[in-house]
Amino acid sequence: MTRTRREVLGIGAALAGASAAGCLGRIRGSANGRSDAGGTDRGGDQQIDPPLDDAESGTGYDEVYDAVAPSVARVQTYVESRETVFGPSEGGEAGQGSGFLYDEAHLITNDHVIGDPDTVRVQGADEAWLDATVVGRDPYSDLAVVELDGDLPGDPLPVASELPAIGTEVLVVGAPLGLEGSATQGIVSGRNRTIPASSTARGRFSIADAIQTDAALNPGNSGGPVVTLDGTVIAVATATQGENLGFGVSARLVNEVVPALIETGSYEHSYLGVSVLPVEPLLAAGNDLDEARGVYVAEVVDGGPADGALRGSTGETTVEGAAVPTGGDTIVALDNTPIAENADLSQFLALETRPGDTVGVTVVRDGSEEAVEVELGARPEP
Repeated sequence: MTRTRREVLGIGAALAGASAAGCLGRIRGSANGRSDAGGTDRGGDQQIDPPLDDAESGTGYDEVYDAVAPSVARVQTYVESRETVFGPSEGGEAGQGSGFLYDEAHLITNDHVIGDPDTVRVQGADEAWLDATVVGRDPYSDLAVVELDGDLPGDPLPVASELPAIGTEVLVVGAPLGLEGSATQGIVSGRNRTIPASSTARGRFSIADAIQTDAALNPGNSGGPVVTLDGTVIAVATATQGENLGFGVSARLVNEVVPALIETGSYEHSYLGVSVLPVEPLLAAGNDLDEARGVYVAEVVDGGPADGALRGSTGETTVEGAAVPTGGDTIVALDNTPIAENADLSQFLALETRPGDTVGVTVVRDGSEEAVEVELGARPEP
């Protein structure tokens, strides 16, 4: 018997016990009890049985795919021929990727999938094509939303409020290389990664809080959902960098950005206005830091939010034959939240703050900790 998506989600909720709270369990075997804070919810002394294989449990990847696939679509963009500074350009198909239903009217995909099209169409699991209209784009998170002129055969997919532990099994559903109706399987192999923003925003900024997976991602998977085995979206597939190394925009960032894209068409990201470096052993030694920990301020943007509050590098020294900057602040906490590395700084700004917020910044300056305040701005246009 093939279950509907709602039935599969029901099984997952029963086993996980708290799917809506972020305890994203499997639809087969045991629930994953690890919390996002890094602890373990043991549920008293409850024993968790090992997972059953597909034959014993009667559920598996095929049922997860059957439940999710009707809510996933192939996204195709088109441009018209036009005159450019280089001469006339050809029109026609411009790019393609994947997307999934966020609500009854809207499909989430990647900003780099959408680009700057004249026309967008999506093809559902029933092979029917629908026209779509771009309602919002955000190159800094590589997310975009289109509104559908019609209905896909599936229901909107639930988006997680928290992220599962490393090792959690996932499926990626989409249209790699234009082959709609495809799925790849793997695990969450990393969290809190930073990856490049879409092509129009690359350079100084990156995407925070990204999920890493070993599930195969190929051109065309971009914009498709990365789901746990209860059908919950934990990331939007966005990039691949080498064998068994793929990345997705986290569900937590989706929850921040997508509602604003639907409501206003854009999203403002918090902006501190500094260029930073990781605190590695040589940099720590050159700046007399007790440990290689924190985020080093290499430069403060003139007139930016941190101008006058934080201090960038003022000199240079040589450590073990390497030149390292000196004199800059080392950020070790924001609003009393420890900042151990660059990814922590990006994650805090992306998920915990909004432009206009005033944050307390704890820095190591001239060998001592100091506390300063910075009113955050909004990132400039790409």
